[in-house]
Amino acid sequence: MITMTNVTKTYKSGDSETYALKEINLTIGEGEFVVILGPSGSGKSTLLNVISGLDTVTSGKITFRDEELTDLSEDEMTEFRRRHLGFIFQQYNLLQNLNVYENIQIGSDIGTNPLDIDELLQKVGLENARNKYPNQLSGGEQQRVSIVRSLAKNPDIIFCDEPTGSLDEQNSKKILQMLQDLNVAYKKTIIVITHNTGIAEMADKVIKMNSGQITEVIINKVKKNAQDIVWG
Repeated sequence: MITMTNVTKTYKSGDSETYALKEINLTIGEGEFVVILGPSGSGKSTLLNVISGLDTVTSGKITFRDEELTDLSEDEMTEFRRRHLGFIFQQYNLLQNLNVYENIQIGSDIGTNPLDIDELLQKVGLENARNKYPNQLSGGEQQRVSIVRSLAKNPDIIFCDEPTGSLDEQNSKKILQMLQDLNVAYKKTIIVITHNTGIAEMADKVIKMNSGQITEVIINKVKKNAQDIVWG
């Protein structure tokens, strides 16, 4: 689905050059649950940004199926993200003056083949909250709304940047279990960026990073359910 070939990202400051990514070679398959793991400053967020086209590469090539993303113009990349990608962040980014259904509809309206909002709400246990406003929900419930908003437009890939970073262990595992269930139910490719080593136990593929390079790729022959992972 996604292939990265010799991808490098550098930043220049005066005469000095810093490598955020260095010669990354990586393949992510259709429907995989992928965890990108590494400490702060390891390059994992930069990797997410260049895969998703939120940032450009300095050199190298990224392809999605048969489309070379590194050849697209800024407008073409924006259209690609609209058609194919969903994003979930640590912050929920819900609009406070809209109820749950209306917040999700924002995501649904930009999709070319959106999923049914009420069906999604039922899958994540929020069918009774469709008319509530964000300030009437817990943190875990708000994150579930943000996940449904991302999924509603029916993207091929969902990028999750520290999606449980502001939640406690109990709510974090509920969110991760939901992502795992949605990965199975809708066959979506899910890419999670985290520094939490426990989350790697539930992935198909674990990509370990340090100093802008991939240090190890692990294929989990046996995956754990989110509720059973070791937290921390």
